[in-house]
Amino acid sequence: MAQVDTYLTAVESHSAPHPGTEEGANSGGRPECFNSTLQECLFVLTATMSIGMSSFLYGITTVITAPIGRDLHMTSAQLTWINASGALSSGSFLLFFAKVADTFGRRSLLIFAMAAFAISSLIAGFATNAMYLDVFGGLLGLWSAAAVPPAVGILGAAYGVPSKRKNKAFACFSAGNPVGFVMGSIFSGVAANLFNWRASLWLLAIIYVCFFVAAIWTVPKTQVETERLSWDVLKRFDLFGILLSIAGIALFCSSLTIAGGAAHGWRTNYVLVLLVLGIGLMASFIGWEGYCKYPLMPLQIWRDRNFSLISVVVLLGFMSFTTSAFWLSLYMQNVLKFSALRVAIHLLPQAIGGILVNVFAGLVLHRVNNKLLTGIGALAYLGSSILLATMKEGSSYWAFIFPSLLLSVIGADLQFNVANMYVMSSLPPSQQSLAGGIFNTVTKICSAIGLGISASLYNAESSGTAALQTATKPYHSAFWFCVASAALGLCFVPFLTIGTQGQESKASSVTNFVDGKSVNNENGKKPEDLAVQGVRAGEKQQ
Repeated sequence: MAQVDTYLTAVESHSAPHPGTEEGANSGGRPECFNSTLQECLFVLTATMSIGMSSFLYGITTVITAPIGRDLHMTSAQLTWINASGALSSGSFLLFFAKVADTFGRRSLLIFAMAAFAISSLIAGFATNAMYLDVFGGLLGLWSAAAVPPAVGILGAAYGVPSKRKNKAFACFSAGNPVGFVMGSIFSGVAANLFNWRASLWLLAIIYVCFFVAAIWTVPKTQVETERLSWDVLKRFDLFGILLSIAGIALFCSSLTIAGGAAHGWRTNYVLVLLVLGIGLMASFIGWEGYCKYPLMPLQIWRDRNFSLISVVVLLGFMSFTTSAFWLSLYMQNVLKFSALRVAIHLLPQAIGGILVNVFAGLVLHRVNNKLLTGIGALAYLGSSILLATMKEGSSYWAFIFPSLLLSVIGADLQFNVANMYVMSSLPPSQQSLAGGIFNTVTKICSAIGLGISASLYNAESSGTAALQTATKPYHSAFWFCVASAALGLCFVPFLTIGTQGQESKASSVTNFVDGKSVNNENGKKPEDLAVQGVRAGEKQQ
């Protein structure tokens, strides 16, 4: 009985109402941490812009890639590094900043990251060469990595109870990545058309200065306790795991990105060395996390089959989305000879469609089987990439590009809504930033991998030495890679068992961590049942 009591206490501490919510009174009401509905709405918008930092930057630079390349005399490898550097630094540091946010405080880190992002974007607009721009692209990715985990953590802690209100908030939040890219593209096209490509980066700085000011008022305090910097805290910080994760992800993604511009492609010695070292360090990180007493990334979370599968599905689908978006923009600029403004106008249906899909997702997550929604998203990704891969130079925009844009954003928004809701339910409130960090690390790595592999295929099919090709064959090779990625993601969907999410009367399918052990709650079990389940699991191990 003593063991049962211990488990019950642990489960109650994880399932008890969080100070930022109103679980006891009204699970569908406004969380207590917000003083007004206006503050709540503005915070959700601020959190959405935080998750969309890197995507907003990606969209802005994608539309102006061609004029940047001509102005700074960049090679194709240097062009891909504009976006890849941000994805690389963001993916490398997300887990680190997730640990910082959960340990030392989310609110201050989020506000600092927004200010640093705005300042770096302003300075990047004065770039005079390729190295300058690529370095600041990496810095912008670093600050986006610092903003995402605290934003996710605060949102997850504020809306700790399944409800329709939470579904709507997360639907808006989930729009950050896909819609952020499209809105960034549109804003960039307008700014570049009125002035030049530098104005796009300065506009980005202005936008995030506004959200920095808003964050000071809107971001609530949801953490009851935070740690002070001390030696005891550092011993529980898993510094060695942080070093392994940063170095492994950085080397792995770097090898993929530089392979396209290397003298002998993938056979180049330093590319192979970086690739092998990166894989080795990431494998060492996983091994260390299983041994470490205070792991940066609890390996138990991957024992949840749905968590692992939804991460893989999103990785492969979003890889198709970001890769096709990058090369489609270049295709329109170099093959179709569109200006930055025309590119932005032609991408507008994607933004409108994304907003509508997110509204739809927020209304149906608790009613429609989420496995079905994920499958529809995967099919949409596949259809989108097939349309791009099969279009000809003279093909109608309305017959190929237009439906492809709509399908791509349907895939992204449906899958992100399902994944965000599930991932945020997989760790307790004290580790919400870590949950967001793990998931967003997956999306950033997939962007770097997709750009690296597609750049190699693009260069292999290119004629001559020009970085910006006007023939269609190199672009089609990149689009066919997107088809393969989307098709592979679809193959994992049948193995998911996620039902509906967000019902106020039914517990979500989550993984509860009790004394370091994972206890699945897939059938709405009561806390005391979970406790007994945990005890039995412990007895079996003994």
